[in-house]
Amino acid sequence: MLKMDSHIHSEYSPDSHSKIDDILKVAKNKKIDIIAISDHNTIDGTSEVLRKTRNTDILAIPSIEISSTQGHILGFGCEENIPKGLSPAETIDKIHDLAGLAIIPHPYCFYRHGLLCESENENLKIDAIETKNARFIIGYCNRKAKKLSIKKSLPALGASDSHYWKFVGDCYSLINCEKDIDSVLKAIAKGNVEAHGKGTSNILLSKYLFEKNVLMKFK
Repeated sequence: MLKMDSHIHSEYSPDSHSKIDDILKVAKNKKIDIIAISDHNTIDGTSEVLRKTRNTDILAIPSIEISSTQGHILGFGCEENIPKGLSPAETIDKIHDLAGLAIIPHPYCFYRHGLLCESENENLKIDAIETKNARFIIGYCNRKAKKLSIKKSLPALGASDSHYWKFVGDCYSLINCEKDIDSVLKAIAKGNVEAHGKGTSNILLSKYLFEKNVLMKFK
């Protein structure tokens, strides 16, 4: 089984200042085998991490977090930008056209644009959902996502949703696959994954948010 964090934000997201090099250092220290830089509406972070992990022990999966009209959707495995502002169905079709997986992050978190907050969107061709997002580990969001995963037989993923490099790997998935992109995508689609991990420390999170606000104030 390999250890994967499929939802990490870098400085290419407007709400993160994490450098790719710092993310990679933490991933190595925490023995994470597979990572995905899933920045908001851009693959710039993906492009950098793919370049920097070439010929290393860490496998990087292309990814992007897309803002649809009803909430966020991960285009996992996508190496091209997908426009924001499309309907969920249109966004998912674009992801599938690029041979990616449509993964729903924090599906029930209303203040983080969870796709399933207002509607179950039962007709959407969802490939997997996050059932352990480190930002909401003890909240109802993860519990409700897990129930849906069981009800709909959707593969369940754990992910840090880290916007600060020190939080990488707080939640993660154990995945039964070979260490290559195609094998990872197939393993998720088949449900050969398990969600694991712990919640990000509220103390450390508050400290990070304070430091970020101070930094933004003096920019």
